[in-house]
Amino acid sequence: MKKFLHLILIFVSLLSFAQNRNEIGSQFIKTLFTDKNMEKAHAFFDPSMGGQVSPEDLKSLEEQLEGQLGELKNILEVNNEKDTYYFYSDFSKTKLDIQITFNESNKIVGFYFVPHKFFDKTDDKTVLKIKSEGIDLNGILLQPEQNNKKKLVILVHGSGPQDRDETIGENKPFKDIAEYLLKNGISSYRYDKRTYSNPETFNDQSTVEQETINDAVNISNYFKNNENFKGYQIIVLGHSQGAYLMPKIAEKANASKYIFMAGNARPLQNLLVEQFEYLHKIDPSKVSDQDVQNIKKQVDFLNSNKFNLNTPKSELPLEQSAAYWKYLVDYKPLEAIKSIKAPMFFAQGGRDYQVTEKDFELWKNQLKNNKSTEFKFYPSLSHLFIKGSGTPSPKDYEIKGNVDEEFLKDLTQFILK
Repeated sequence: MKKFLHLILIFVSLLSFAQNRNEIGSQFIKTLFTDKNMEKAHAFFDPSMGGQVSPEDLKSLEEQLEGQLGELKNILEVNNEKDTYYFYSDFSKTKLDIQITFNESNKIVGFYFVPHKFFDKTDDKTVLKIKSEGIDLNGILLQPEQNNKKKLVILVHGSGPQDRDETIGENKPFKDIAEYLLKNGISSYRYDKRTYSNPETFNDQSTVEQETINDAVNISNYFKNNENFKGYQIIVLGHSQGAYLMPKIAEKANASKYIFMAGNARPLQNLLVEQFEYLHKIDPSKVSDQDVQNIKKQVDFLNSNKFNLNTPKSELPLEQSAAYWKYLVDYKPLEAIKSIKAPMFFAQGGRDYQVTEKDFELWKNQLKNNKSTEFKFYPSLSHLFIKGSGTPSPKDYEIKGNVDEEFLKDLTQFILK
């Protein structure tokens, strides 16, 4: 009995410890962003951190962040991993996690702003972890309880560290797609990209194989070899970089169908120049002429015979490694696409300035004799397949919207065909 009571006391102690840190972190955030009392906020720091960051530094940081994030409205939820706590915070322009690490004295020793991190609830039956190359990919499996069409769509992200919903600002295109498919009897699996959940697994020797291709293939194999999905058609949907790399995924995945959403057919580095020039044209204050000249210089070098595996990252676009770029320089998607025999669906938005109609037409021309391939162009849709108007710009991503229903209907029709 005494041992049992001792365990209860330990549990209660740990619970109050976590609650105490929840309160301390929340007070610190509100003191900094709402009360704007820098001296008081500074007192939350451990001396080692307080010596590096002064109250004046905090004032400068708060002013800069308010311009970028807007005013703090609320703290939506708090999660933690050991001594690191994630305060999911709602600012007027965006939502993100304020990551705070505490020491044993409950003083702050780490303080960062990071994209929102998912913490799956243990009782959530849709949560599914799939092992791929040494890590568990955390994802969501949606399966219809009725009217199950026995089709399962795997959603593969665009570039950068992306969560399972492909969250950009207030928009969650993968969540929109998955929930629409579910209503139409179609299963889906979406997962956190490894560069989002496990960035430590990606290094200067890594390429898009480690970033995207291998995980998509391993997930496809998981479902193909799972008795619970016997008789299902496995379909792979790629958006942006995911679509660009689809021919490589198809080499190993052997899926029933492939969906390309805004996939570039041209080399990524050449698209970067076009994107920088466009952004400079619409807002020179955000992308300067010098920025354009720098990216051109880096891309010219990358495309020259001077580029090699010993080239430092600082001389390459986006400061990605030489190994990363070498793979992409050698990759020829328009050639690789010829080997795909399964039905394909290509979708492109007319308001997309990242991947444009030029790429759509290149795919179309290459596959003009392929009778099992469909092409759909949507004049008013953005890179996220959300309807908009006016001059396309990054500001579009800050506006809350949903993936367009016309596209979703076409997508569903292709999957069910």
